[in-house]
Amino acid sequence: MPFEFTPERRAHLDDLLTHYPTKRAATLPALHLAQAQNGYISQDVMEHVAELLDLSPAQVQDVVTFYPMFFQEPVGKHIIRVCKTLPCMLCDCKKVLDHLRESLEVEVEGTTADGNFTLLEVECLAACDQAPVMMVDEDLYGNLTPEKIDEILGGITGKAAPAKAERRHGRG
Repeated sequence: MPFEFTPERRAHLDDLLTHYPTKRAATLPALHLAQAQNGYISQDVMEHVAELLDLSPAQVQDVVTFYPMFFQEPVGKHIIRVCKTLPCMLCDCKKVLDHLRESLEVEVEGTTADGNFTLLEVECLAACDQAPVMMVDEDLYGNLTPEKIDEILGGITGKAAPAKAERRHGRG
């Protein structure tokens, strides 16, 4: 079945289009809306967004493949991003990643069998002062240890009290 925005998301997109000088300028927010609805950006999604924005599917695909926040295949309910830049490497992010791989029984870029988590390595989460760090969906967690990771994951799955997210903005 081809992708179409829900009436609510289509209304939201129509409103967004009034804030941009051209339809093309709204490509990123249109794709965010589509991914929020569909879970990932399929070929059908790209074609639908292209049609709405008067673009070619290839132009939309260029955007999708350039930005790492867009998924081209189904992902887990929660996305775990582990920073692998130098400060996190120096603070043993490999231990964090190994613990996550063992705990979740999943490899990097894989999704757990129950579909709850997708594990990714990323270049920078802009929280060097808290290294090693990871993001689970939109929440940042720093100064990670295996125990803290278990607490965080337990909070998400309901098996333990959740660790407090450390939201931050700006560069680390």
